[in-house]
Amino acid sequence: MRLFSSYLIGLIFGIGISISGMANPAKVLNFFDVAGNWDPSLIFVMGGALVVTFVGYWFVLRRAAPMIDAKFHLPENRHLDARLLGGAAVFGVGWGIAGFCPGGALPALGTGHFDVIAFVAALIAGIFAAKALMAMTGARAARVLRRET
Repeated sequence: MRLFSSYLIGLIFGIGISISGMANPAKVLNFFDVAGNWDPSLIFVMGGALVVTFVGYWFVLRRAAPMIDAKFHLPENRHLDARLLGGAAVFGVGWGIAGFCPGGALPALGTGHFDVIAFVAALIAGIFAAKALMAMTGARAARVLRRET
């Protein structure tokens, strides 16, 4: 049931991204082109998503537990730190350069266009690079802590 519901949620998300045009990098890049051919439709897509998310969380979090899990898995860390801000900055810069975010690129893979495939390959490489960097900095921080004690 969990796998099916995950598939269904992903399918609905992908259809929504495709219908809204957010799988088209030109549409996204036109949103960032405020001095030229500005397309404000991304604001309405994001605003609609925020409203749906707000209402959905309001209803769902009133339950004692989710329907297909024992408990809710919500973020415990509510602090803004360098990792979060740096990751958000890299995400935003990548989105502005490529015109894709991961949510828009995955449904666009079905088009078979080289730019989409190249973006997803770079995305996967970036995930592995970030994991390696976190492992290296985590190991370095552990060594420093051992020396201090």
